[in-house]
Amino acid sequence: MRAQAPSPVGPAAPRRPGGLRARPHPTYLAFLVHRVSGLLLALFLPLHFWALSRAIEGEAALEGFLRWADTPLVKAGEWLLVVLLAAHLAGGLRVLALEFLGWRRRQKDMVAVTAGFALACGLLFLLNLL
Repeated sequence: MRAQAPSPVGPAAPRRPGGLRARPHPTYLAFLVHRVSGLLLALFLPLHFWALSRAIEGEAALEGFLRWADTPLVKAGEWLLVVLLAAHLAGGLRVLALEFLGWRRRQKDMVAVTAGFALACGLLFLLNLL
């Protein structure tokens, strides 16, 4: 058996089943949250446009939609939407600061601030709902 040459960047990350590498670094998690929140927000847009079309179709259609939107499951979805929007906004600002301001040293702190901002926005929205 041949010995594996050491990696120039450090030890290799452990492999998961399927050959994918585990990436436990907080900035990788921030990347995933930013990417997934963007995708979920993009998937939400058609539903949002459909909801707006209810208002155009008339008062009865809008009233039926508003009655449905007052259910607890939809309220939980609204909270999740606010958290996703705040996470995407804060993650985007973190990336902009990284790219244009060169703030590379305290990445873990910046990830913590963006997560705290997203959760604080969600908590404020939740308190407003109650």
